[in-house]
Amino acid sequence: MGDVLEERVDEDHPGDVQFARSDRGHLPVQDRGRLEIDVEDVADILSAGIVPATLEFLDRRCISAVEDFAHLGLRTDAGALLLFGDDGPADAVRRDLNRMAELCHEAGATEWTLAEDVAGAEALLTARRCSLPALSRLGSLTILEDATVPRPRIAEMVDRIDAIADRHTVTIATFGHAGDGNLHPTCVVADPNDDESIERAHAAFDDIFRTAIELGGTITGEHGVGAAKLPHLRAQLGDAQMELLSRIKTAFDPARILNPGKLGS
Repeated sequence: MGDVLEERVDEDHPGDVQFARSDRGHLPVQDRGRLEIDVEDVADILSAGIVPATLEFLDRRCISAVEDFAHLGLRTDAGALLLFGDDGPADAVRRDLNRMAELCHEAGATEWTLAEDVAGAEALLTARRCSLPALSRLGSLTILEDATVPRPRIAEMVDRIDAIADRHTVTIATFGHAGDGNLHPTCVVADPNDDESIERAHAAFDDIFRTAIELGGTITGEHGVGAAKLPHLRAQLGDAQMELLSRIKTAFDPARILNPGKLGS
């Protein structure tokens, strides 16, 4: 059995944080002046030797979309939501969750609650699990990507993603794994046949990948490079590593007939 701890931070009042806990382990973050406190929460918790089984977050746009979709009672005035999850022996889980709550309270949280059963825990986890379907309802095309930054740069990265979305006039919401800085910026396009909108979405993601590299991160945390991110791989790896990859490709495929047009071709 595990426990769930949920934290929410008021977008306009960074010190106003709400926690919810449950038998599994999760907690919500915040947004900008809002989100920085939660990044500190994550660092403090890991520094205390507590390694949650789950450490997820949703930004303000995700919270709003999820609440409209699932009606979970989330505070839509929260800047972001951070979910900590833990499992193991009941006494160890409770001890760690209580310590997590203390650390988050010290970082600025003002309210927390604990879900007392599996149903309550699952309700909290639903907020993260239904993020993508909730966002998909906002348009006819959903483009999900990933980019990863060091944990201390999460707040800055989310802030930069918001600015990029505004600059390109696209809708992007971000959720992801706060424990390792792996973010999933998700762009929603109203009309997939609108070429200009698609171009703006791709331009926004180009800026997002460049920003991830700039902040000391990577263009992918788990989705891989594929074709979309290939133009950014040299900036990520550098000339020497790209040349090494090309030589390896040549060793196994001297005629360049395997997966032509991709890396090393």
